[in-house]
Amino acid sequence: MTQFWRDPTLPFVESRRATDSRACYRPHSHPTLSIGVVDRGQSQFQCQRRREWLTPGCLVSVPAGVVHDCNPLPDQPWSYQMLYLEPAWVSEVLDEASAETDAAPTLPSTVFIARDVAPYQAFCRLNALLFSSAPRADKEAGLIEFLGSRLWCHGDAMAVHWPNSSDLDDLQRHLLECLERPPSLEVLARDHGLSRYQVIRLFRRETGLTPHAWLLDRRIQQARRRLCQGVELAELAQELGFADQGHFQRAFKARVAATPGRYRST
Repeated sequence: MTQFWRDPTLPFVESRRATDSRACYRPHSHPTLSIGVVDRGQSQFQCQRRREWLTPGCLVSVPAGVVHDCNPLPDQPWSYQMLYLEPAWVSEVLDEASAETDAAPTLPSTVFIARDVAPYQAFCRLNALLFSSAPRADKEAGLIEFLGSRLWCHGDAMAVHWPNSSDLDDLQRHLLECLERPPSLEVLARDHGLSRYQVIRLFRRETGLTPHAWLLDRRIQQARRRLCQGVELAELAQELGFADQGHFQRAFKARVAATPGRYRST
């Protein structure tokens, strides 16, 4: 069972909790800082060709934009919780908290995996608060205290390769401008003076995804935002350039581990 929590008065955060899930994720990214914990079972976390096994009590934090996936053992259930936080809001909190500590006020740019009990317990307390009927002010205070503690960015650090290519920037901008009707690989390459092979290799090297997979990832990110606004599924599928509603639903579930309808109904 998967549950989502959102509050329009706290637009900078979204949470989820999944119990006895067997759903698997395709490689994907988020425009948010993602922090998650494993409650039961085991999962394999993969990020930029590195793999780590996560066991109950582990916490992992992933910077915005980093491609990753996290999946259970084949045919084995697992239970987990996730927080998705707007980077700009987190930066404000860290800047405020740095006045009271010696910690840097900037957002970490690496993946962290914590295996100590303290980060896990702090996360669980916070998420239980978010899913409760507590007042909005209490939830916001809990978020600020948790982030300010920086328990979520300690542990084993995984260095992240950040794209640094003007060619890639141009290609990505081109694709985003044509989200509904993207150009073919041949046209995309020709328009930028590259071969198809060069385009594929550039995306693979810098993002870990093919151009098509990268575009799907961005479409799903946009879909999550639009679903929160109550847009109808058929309208959204057409808006984002999917062949039909079924294609949209399959792509969404492969990257969110929930159907668009389930996600929107929260």
